[in-house]
Amino acid sequence: MANNKEEKQVNFPSALKVNKGIPQPSQVNEEAAGNFRIRRKPELPPEAYVKGILNRDRVLLSRAITLIESSKEAHYALAQKIIEECMPNSGKSLRIGITGVPGAGKSTFIEALGKYLIGLGHRTAVLAVDPSSSISGGSILGDKTRMEQLSVDKNAFIRPSPSAGSLGGVARKTKEIIILCEAAGYDIILVETVGVGQSETTVHSMVDFFLLLMLAGAGDELQGIKRGIVEMCDGMIINKADGDNINKAAAAKVQYENALHLFMPSETGWRPKVLTCSSLFGSGVPEVWEMIKDFETRMKQNGVFEARRSIQRKHRMHDTITESLKARFYNNPEIMQKITKAEEMLAQLKITEYQAAAMLLNAFFDTNKDDKSP
Repeated sequence: MANNKEEKQVNFPSALKVNKGIPQPSQVNEEAAGNFRIRRKPELPPEAYVKGILNRDRVLLSRAITLIESSKEAHYALAQKIIEECMPNSGKSLRIGITGVPGAGKSTFIEALGKYLIGLGHRTAVLAVDPSSSISGGSILGDKTRMEQLSVDKNAFIRPSPSAGSLGGVARKTKEIIILCEAAGYDIILVETVGVGQSETTVHSMVDFFLLLMLAGAGDELQGIKRGIVEMCDGMIINKADGDNINKAAAAKVQYENALHLFMPSETGWRPKVLTCSSLFGSGVPEVWEMIKDFETRMKQNGVFEARRSIQRKHRMHDTITESLKARFYNNPEIMQKITKAEEMLAQLKITEYQAAAMLLNAFFDTNKDDKSP
């Protein structure tokens, strides 16, 4: 009987009912997006940028710096014309490099020093280099958020720049940016580095005074001294000397002073001084500025100041040669093809990396041996 009976399936009405939805609007405002594209600022001739910079127009100064940082070939040519026109109006500032271990309070110190200098009637430009990610290539560029009071002052100019993978985290075009800032009337240029490392050598080659920030109470203070960094620095600051850290900072100051006496005095005759400072409360900042001014006066009297500037110009020339050769090498169509082939041969262990490099360089110079361009 079970086989003869068919089970009947009864469909009960469902209480659930799906209503037809209404069309959803686009999450992108097409009209606004179109207006944004229309409002994009057109490129200006180099004369307009130069005129704006000399008239202390911070907007045009920022746009010119963007051209310098750009990797586009057209922007590079335009930036070089702007730099050449601004060069005669540069060189009148005091350039100060500031470095220190991460967490030493560099940004807070720069804001305190910048506000103090503006109070004395100076115009201050801060070139703060932010580290670029080796993975995404991006940077946070957050120095304006850390220097809230200084960034809104009309006599201050803060430009965070990505390191863009350059050696030690120093922005590739910092030297050219200094020229534009000087032409814009900024008589104090503060260059902040990412932290203690190879970047200090590069920054030292572009500034007049090199300041090293240290911390007390972070372990054995003498372990923080690296011979190369100390030999380059013109002054040392024990930062965050406030609250319960005052006594520790004073003790660290004595330790560093004793350690510095172990080094031979430089050919300039200047022995680096060690001072304590509280960037948070501004104590010690006037003494830091007095030290820097004392250094400037002495170096100008004995001719070392101009000698350093001369060395900086030579470094800039050699750096420009290196960058130009590198750009021409990697942008050469024939070399680009040969690089791919060389990489394949390396992967197959047919040649060594040194043989590959020699092969590519020989091909490059053979390709350009008849090139008469400057």
